[in-house]
Amino acid sequence: MVWSRRTFSALAGTTALGLTLSGSGGAFARASAPTGPAPDPPGADGTRHTVGFDKYSMLVDGSRVVLWSGEVHPFRLPSPSLWRDVLEKLRAHGYNTISVYVSWNYHSPAPGRYDFTGVRDLDLFLRTAAETGLYVILRPGPYINAEVDAGGFPGWLTATRGTARTSDPTYLSYVDEWLTAVNRIAVRHLYTHGGGTIVLYQLENEYANNVTSPRGRDYMAHLYAKVRADGIDVPLFHNDKGRNGYWAPGTFDTGGESGRYLYGFDGYPSPLAPPPDWGYYGVGGTKGGSTASPETPGLLAEFGGGWFDPWGGVEFDGKGYAESARTRDAAYERRFYLTNLANGIKVHNVYMTFGGTSWGWLPAPVVYTSYDYGAALDEARRPTPKLVPMHQLGQLLHSVPDLAKLDRAADIQVGAKGGASGEAAGITAYHLVNPDTEAHFHILRNDRADDVLAAVPLAGVDVPLPVPVPALDARLLATGLPLGRRTLRYSSAQPMLWLTAGRQDIAVFTGRKGEATRTAVECASKPTVTVLEGKADHAYTSGALRVDAELDGLTRVLVEGGGTDAPFLLLLADDETSVRLWRHDTPSGPVLAYGPALLRTAALRDTTVHLTGDTVEAADLEVWGPRGMSDVVWNQGRLKARATTSGSLRAERRLPGVAAVHLPALDNWRFHTENPESDAGFDDSAWKVADRTSSYSTTPVPAGQPVLFADDYGFHYGDVWYRGRFEEAGDAGAAESVSLSYVTGTQGLLMAWLDGKPLGAHRMPVPDKSTVRKGTWSATATFPVRYASGPHVLSVLVRRMQHDMDGAAKDTHKAARGLTAVTFAGASPAVTWRIQGEAAPDPVRGPLNHGGLYGERQGWHLPGFADGGWKAVDFPRASRGQGVAWYRTGFRLAIDPGVDASIGLTLTDDPARAYRVQIFLNGWNMGQYINDVGPQHTFVLPGGVLRTRGANTLALAVLSDGTTPAGPGEVRLTLMGSAAGGVPVTPVDSPGRAHAR
Repeated sequence: MVWSRRTFSALAGTTALGLTLSGSGGAFARASAPTGPAPDPPGADGTRHTVGFDKYSMLVDGSRVVLWSGEVHPFRLPSPSLWRDVLEKLRAHGYNTISVYVSWNYHSPAPGRYDFTGVRDLDLFLRTAAETGLYVILRPGPYINAEVDAGGFPGWLTATRGTARTSDPTYLSYVDEWLTAVNRIAVRHLYTHGGGTIVLYQLENEYANNVTSPRGRDYMAHLYAKVRADGIDVPLFHNDKGRNGYWAPGTFDTGGESGRYLYGFDGYPSPLAPPPDWGYYGVGGTKGGSTASPETPGLLAEFGGGWFDPWGGVEFDGKGYAESARTRDAAYERRFYLTNLANGIKVHNVYMTFGGTSWGWLPAPVVYTSYDYGAALDEARRPTPKLVPMHQLGQLLHSVPDLAKLDRAADIQVGAKGGASGEAAGITAYHLVNPDTEAHFHILRNDRADDVLAAVPLAGVDVPLPVPVPALDARLLATGLPLGRRTLRYSSAQPMLWLTAGRQDIAVFTGRKGEATRTAVECASKPTVTVLEGKADHAYTSGALRVDAELDGLTRVLVEGGGTDAPFLLLLADDETSVRLWRHDTPSGPVLAYGPALLRTAALRDTTVHLTGDTVEAADLEVWGPRGMSDVVWNQGRLKARATTSGSLRAERRLPGVAAVHLPALDNWRFHTENPESDAGFDDSAWKVADRTSSYSTTPVPAGQPVLFADDYGFHYGDVWYRGRFEEAGDAGAAESVSLSYVTGTQGLLMAWLDGKPLGAHRMPVPDKSTVRKGTWSATATFPVRYASGPHVLSVLVRRMQHDMDGAAKDTHKAARGLTAVTFAGASPAVTWRIQGEAAPDPVRGPLNHGGLYGERQGWHLPGFADGGWKAVDFPRASRGQGVAWYRTGFRLAIDPGVDASIGLTLTDDPARAYRVQIFLNGWNMGQYINDVGPQHTFVLPGGVLRTRGANTLALAVLSDGTTPAGPGEVRLTLMGSAAGGVPVTPVDSPGRAHAR
């Protein structure tokens, strides 16, 4: 519901129902560090800095700062050039921090081998974060969960002695190797040393087990000592999976060090329930979130910015990540994130803010390829409406240092009117105060499905008009807030930012479009007021200028005089407009730009402001900045600009929108059948003999059977082949059937052939609501057999999927993958086994890129492979048969160098057809499509992997079980979004060669 001015005024006079929020009350003691300006944006400046904390907030060089953080995983975007794109977008939208997992399996193809080059260049990522002006929270595990294979443990660790996530000496020896490798890089990027911007470092991840056992406490103590010994001197923390006080300060040995470790916790509350109070207003104690550690600031290491989706899409009823974004939309963010702020959370990390892609064999069994997560920045790097509140809150926290130090203040009574019944309910009010400045903040939250008008006494000042709080939404209000050289008395709109540009102070307030707002600014005498744009009424009364305006676009009100020499520009912006207001801090002072879809950078050189950014539609450009600024350069092009009555420079011509992007049709396909391994005469003499009798797996080795688990023979990712040879004795009789027991991750599959003839296939079920978290699946496939006496070959292909995660610290990542036992009914032939999986890891693409299909081992997925002898075919296809077939084609793109195009590959077909496709672009495994399961149909092809100006090779490895006709059906390129601007992109397998997006 949107209120017109008439409706708003009519409802303002209604009798309100009084609501009082009860709670524990009581003010917290003052901290020693006073409220003051936030630190300058961080960078690798070569200067030593201090990083500490008290119970209110983090302290950087003695200045308070709220770490407003977004989770980003560089391993989920295999194009280092695009890391800058994502980080610049997050910085522009108000984030001052990023949180970063480092996945052990991504960097370690074998024990003692650690690769931080190419797409795995952690040093480059951390440098880029520093250049972008972002603090970094580093989370290198050793276990990360993160819905990645084995929770981040490398595949080879699944076949080693020792119990993971404990003080087991064998496990710790591997952990120490990993931490030595990653910390060697991390220590160069500590903000304390001036080499980078790392300010927090996480020990382990959601370690909820072994909390009371010596091996758990010793493990945490070992990690603490190891990290410190490696030179990491920033504060450390652990993230409690729940709110249990696990691993709070004092619960394990830190070698006598105190005051350098924080308690953190994670939270993923249901969007259908009221937001929880995990701090000032909660239950308190160890179950109360941050109150488990009252002397450290509230640290939410992960708070739900979305949620993951399983194979089949049961989590979101088959609607995919679009539904995740819908159920955790901008209103959800305001309601939940503002509640966190009210509860004293001063390190707030949104998981995920950019989810990216779990390409190759990176995803854990519980997720499919896309890790979009319903995040604010989608998988194709496009801003979504979810960025609106993040943009507003991030700018607010940077501009208003008062928010870094808040105590709970007296409860207030809120009058409310709204809803079909005319009754109020579900309104929660939070009241906080800064003990130094006495600025008051009020958060009003509406947990009901109806819009509400709230009558609010703000710190004793009654707002003459009621404050609209839309259904399932929230807003922050302030009183007594310094706005440069003036003070806000109150506003029914939410403050977003203030800055001083040139001679004038500028303040921005926001809200939903169509809302009527009233803002009062203290003035010692009657000022001169000019409405420069939009419609606004104003009056001077009781020592304050009152401005009434309905939010619609950008309303500008210039205030001069009134006891202050400096002009004051009040900007009232609706949500859509607010995300086209960009603040960027420079050494010469802050710059505020208005108009484009994105402002990436701003720099002042002499009298010229140099800006870079993006446009989608044609846009105006207006800039406020330091005095003397007279010229504007946009993306290296000089613009004619004129001075305005708003104190800005405005370009005389609009910035152009993005040029059209044309994508070619995918045709000229070539085809070749695969799986020669199923043929009786195939030469498997070079394969490994599967004759082991014991294993470190948590899966028992069946009595009388050799170990058939793929990991025990060094095959950790993708498909694995088995060939068993036996000879039926003439007097023993032939077997009637063969039973193949196997274990896989979610959606695993098995196919079998006897003497080259298909026996059939078996697949694991699609997860339902009760099994979406199940990561290990086991089954037995039984097939009838008929054969004559003599030598025989049983060939078995297992799509093993991925390793389970080890969230409960029970070595579940060591559950077997592949065949576990083979038995015959009616006979007991002696079988000798050989096994073959993936070839050696690709030095460019890494160990997670390919598996054990014949075509992968022979390089059929690579651009340089000669496929001229393959058969020409057209799509759609309707072939039928059990096994693997490959399709290859090439295409060229010629996208304008000034266009950042997000392109995907879309596959569609009759959902009754049972087949799977591994998608290889220029040799990179971009994911797996399961036609009859879904829900994913479009796969993002990131620039750098995709040549947007040049030739590309697309290869599809199609696996079908023979039960239905198999495609592919329609395969096409899809434009997911585009913008004029972007960042320069280099091909990921051609270091140093320039490539324009």
